[in-house]
Order: sequence, then structure tokens, then C-alpha cells
Amino acid sequence: MFTLSASTLRPLFKAEQVRELDRRTIAGGIEGFALMQRAASSAWHSFRARWPQARSVTVVCGGGNNGGDGHVLAALAIQSGLKVQRISLKPLATLNGDAARAAELATSAGVGCEEWHAECVFTGDVIVDAMLGTGLRDEVSGPARQAISAINAAKRPVLAIDIPSGLAADTGAVLGEAVQADGTVTFIGDKIGLHTGDAPDYTGEIDFRPLGVKAQAFFDIPPFAWRLDEAWLNEAFAPRSRTSHKGDMGHVLVLGGAPGFGGAALLASQAAARLGAGKVSLATAPEHITASLVRCPEVMAHGVRGGADLDELPQKADVIVVGPGTGQAAWGQAVLQHALASTAPLVVDADALNLLASHWPNERRDNWILTPHPGEAARLLGCSTAEVQKDRPAAARALQQALGGIVILKGSGSLIAGPGGLAVCPYGNPGMASGGMGDVLSGMLGALVAQRSEIEQSARLGTLVHALAADRAAKGAGERGLLASDLASYARELINP
Repeated sequence: MFTLSASTLRPLFKAEQVRELDRRTIAGGIEGFALMQRAASSAWHSFRARWPQARSVTVVCGGGNNGGDGHVLAALAIQSGLKVQRISLKPLATLNGDAARAAELATSAGVGCEEWHAECVFTGDVIVDAMLGTGLRDEVSGPARQAISAINAAKRPVLAIDIPSGLAADTGAVLGEAVQADGTVTFIGDKIGLHTGDAPDYTGEIDFRPLGVKAQAFFDIPPFAWRLDEAWLNEAFAPRSRTSHKGDMGHVLVLGGAPGFGGAALLASQAAARLGAGKVSLATAPEHITASLVRCPEVMAHGVRGGADLDELPQKADVIVVGPGTGQAAWGQAVLQHALASTAPLVVDADALNLLASHWPNERRDNWILTPHPGEAARLLGCSTAEVQKDRPAAARALQQALGGIVILKGSGSLIAGPGGLAVCPYGNPGMASGGMGDVLSGMLGALVAQRSEIEQSARLGTLVHALAADRAAKGAGERGLLASDLASYARELINP
């Protein structure tokens, strides 16, 4: 069984965990102000690497340690010859602790300071957001919200320190309004909220700087999640044995394509074949058989008018993919009922998820992968889509705890929740907002489960391959017009590194 490699997957933490890492680092002998200086120096290097031609900078500082990082960066900028505009949300005289020391350092270096007011005009080539940091819990209001609006309206490049102000570090949700950064430099431990939910619209490129802190050395602070990485593919897909045969590569059965809805099941079955399954069977409405033979003759297509026509097909499969194009009427209900009666691992997608919510709400099993988008997740949880999106990690974990198996909560920063914990996929692009993408994912997942049997790692790998294939397809011809059927050939390249 292939397992996670800490060398290729980045640990992600919640904000309180990172604060605890910070506290322990200080207790271990590094002065808090020295750590702040280290963070500001790292942010400055990130700034210069991204904008080497910048001749001026505006640094907007809050009243806490995030603001302190900004004050020290302002000092470094003026010492390097840049023209610096420093704006503080709080009067400098009211600051305390390390933030006060940092502000004094900047003042001593010759950096002027103005208090934030609604008429502030930003003069820097680049704006540095050092306002709110990771401690934000409630919706942004007052001067901070005004400053966020002004930064976004300025249409200047923005570097966010630690996290864009207004973004929740634990969920990736926007708390009222958030800074839209071009880059984010984050410290000590990477945060889950930078990689899911609304975050990709606000963080820009993420530059992680551990500041010499080895987070994983603290065994009693386990990562909240893992960030999947493309480098993992080289470890996961070793060359096949020279004596391999199709029987070794598993048999996938796709149950889908109710009358009039054949495309989704065809996409899923072809994706399963392209991801290396030894045999792929498709049970679909009879009128879709010809299309299946034309599209992919390697798939063994069976015409199914209802559950009785399935015969022993489910018993012959190593894994069953159910849901693409099933609909929620009698045909879909019948094939899902037969899938649930099987002991084989299941990949449950699309209308099969809606049928679970409406007809089998108490069904639970350890050997299935559920792949809901936020709307389907909301129906399964009995809440609103907005509630799911407000805290995607919590929703994914709640679904997994209630239904068992593995849950892939799709969307920006797809989350994979299972017995081994939570993983986040940072890849994918807006071109995936088109029909059939989920069907292709379900076929890929079925193929990987068939070949590997271990469903949690298969779920993580399948999500990763699916997103990376979409990124390669978009890089080749653009995001607009990206079709689900474009992904299979790119995915095949990815699994043959």
C-alpha cells in the first residue's frame, strides 16, 4: 500500500496551531522581536523577488504583530533606497509590545507615518498589506474595512503579509471583505485557509517561509491537513511489472446514463480506461450503446433497462462508479440500489449523491468515495450551500464522520477527508467550470481504486491528477472552452511520469 510522503506533501495548520508553534519557538530561546524581524526580512526578500523594479512602497500596518512585521519591512525598504509611505490603522503611541518596538525601529530609520483616514492616497508602486493577520474571527469593520476597500480600489500590486486581511485563516472564507493580493508571504506554518474556499481569488502566489521553525518536530501538534503536490506523482506511479496483465489492473463498472443522459457515463468510463484500469464495463440505457462503441470500443457496454438487467455485473467488478447521468427517477434509483447491495468499493457521484440524501440518508460504509460539490454536500448535511462554503474543512469532515469512507468536497481547493485526515488540492482552474468534469473525476477515481484497492490514497491521487490534467489542458489552449473530455489524455501523461 502506498502511503503519504512527508517529503512531498506540505503540512497545513490552523491559526491557533501556528500561534502555538510561535510561542514554543520563543520559549525555546528566540526572542519574539527577533522572530518578527526574521519574518519581515523574509517578506522583504519576497517583495524584491517579485517586484525588483519597484522604487516606492506603501505599507499599511495594523495594531498587532502583523502590523509589526509591516513596520520592520518599511525600515528595510527605506534602508534599501525605496521611497516609503507608512500608514497605521492605530496611533503609534497606542501600540505596545513587539509592535511598538517595530514601529519605533521604522521611525528611527527615517520612515514617516500617517494615521489611516478615508482620504489617504497610496503613493507606492506596490502596497504591502500588514493589517489583520491570522487572528481575525469576525467580519471586518471600521477603519480596517475602509482600508481594505481602498487597497482593492487602488489597482496596484499587493503583497499580503501572512494572510490577506479579511480572509479567515482556518476556512478560506472572506469575512465581509478581503484584500486581493498578488502574492502572500506566510510564515512558520502554512495555513489551511490559504488553499481552499475563496482564498485563490485573494492570495495570489503563496510564498511559504518557515523562518527556521521545524513545525513537524512538535509531534503533539499534528498538521490539520496536507497540501497535495505534483511531486508526489513520481513516487505514486512506479513503472508496471513487465509481466502485468489486464487482470492485475482491476475491473471498473460504471453504472450511469439513464435514458436521455448518456454523455456523463461515457465520459466516466473512458476516463477509467485512460487511467489504466484493466477492464471497464458500462451499464447504461440501451440507446447509448452505439455511442459508447463509437466513442471508446474498449469499454464493454451493456444495455440496461432497469435494475433487473444488471444480472451479475456488480459482482464481477472490483469497483463500481455510480451516479454519472443516472438521474433521480426510477432508473437511477434501481442502479444505485444494486450498487449499494454490492460489497465492492463504490465511487458515488452526481445524482447518486442526491438519491442518497433523499432515499438512503442513513447509509454508511467504509469502502466508498463520495464526491459532492457544495450543493450536493449541503443536501447530504441538511444545510445551505452558503453554510458549506463558510467552513469547507468542517463540512468535509462532518460528511466523512457521518457517512464514512472518503469524502471529496469539490470546488476551489478541493478537500479530501478520510480516516487518515484531511488533504487539500491546490491545483485546478476556472476552465473546469463546465459540464462533465465531475464525471471524468469519478471515472479516474474508479480506475485508481481498481488498480490500488486502497481507497483513501486513490481518492487523493485521483483528485490531484484530475486538477493537474485540467491545468495542463488550460496551459495548452486556454481556460475558456476547456472540455471534460480534454482531460483524459493529459491525465495519462501525468500517471506515466
